[in-house]
Amino acid sequence: MPHRPLARALAALVAVLTAVTGAVLVPGTAHAATVNYVALGDSYSSGVGAGPYDLSGCLRSQKSYAPLWATANAVTSFRFPACGGAVTADVINAQVGSLSSTTTLVTITIGGNDAGFADVMTTCRFGSTSSCTNAVNTAKSFATTTLPGRLDATYAAIRNRAPNARLIVLGYPRLFETGSCGWFAMSSYKRTILNEAADVLATVTAARAAAAGATFADTRPYFAGHGVCASDPWIRDVTGVIEAYHPDADGYRHGYLPALNAVTR
Repeated sequence: MPHRPLARALAALVAVLTAVTGAVLVPGTAHAATVNYVALGDSYSSGVGAGPYDLSGCLRSQKSYAPLWATANAVTSFRFPACGGAVTADVINAQVGSLSSTTTLVTITIGGNDAGFADVMTTCRFGSTSSCTNAVNTAKSFATTTLPGRLDATYAAIRNRAPNARLIVLGYPRLFETGSCGWFAMSSYKRTILNEAADVLATVTAARAAAAGATFADTRPYFAGHGVCASDPWIRDVTGVIEAYHPDADGYRHGYLPALNAVTR
């Protein structure tokens, strides 16, 4: 009888050690974290340039970074409302409905179309140097004056619908290498000022993401040496009207996906 308290204490200690040891030695018995992932955004999230596309009209590709990441990380659920051509208003009005209080991860690329991405690229590819310069300057002015408010509203809408989610904002790459590129390519000057505009957009987006408490994933370093005019480009030129100046499948897999991995691991 006098030894019963000691026996009980030893039994309790053994039980605790067994539980702890089991947890350490058999990690597979622990429950994996729940990841409910929603991928929002424009063509750089939907996967334009990678193909093949679904029948949604949004040019969504399973070769985009979002489905690649979802598959590699065996997420609990994955929703993919990102849509080619989307602007910030489209995200707010048509995409954030996919979010909820159970969403744990949100990624997005947005802002390029608000700044007139397609028109600027068309002007620079087929227009004069002066018209290209004017288009780029107009886009840069928009990016520094009007776009910040639109980004703030978009991130706030995401936070409102998914208050428990981590928000990761991915940027756009520089599209060009600026060396020799053949007779029919854009001039080095045009390519340079377009890359400079991409830098302005990245700076603005990173700042607004930080203000919203989001993580900014800068894709520019991952695409370095793989822009249009590179020996191994991951960005499409004008080989496809819709796909022009978007990443190809390699760009999403080897550019965007590593950029996302770098901030989620």
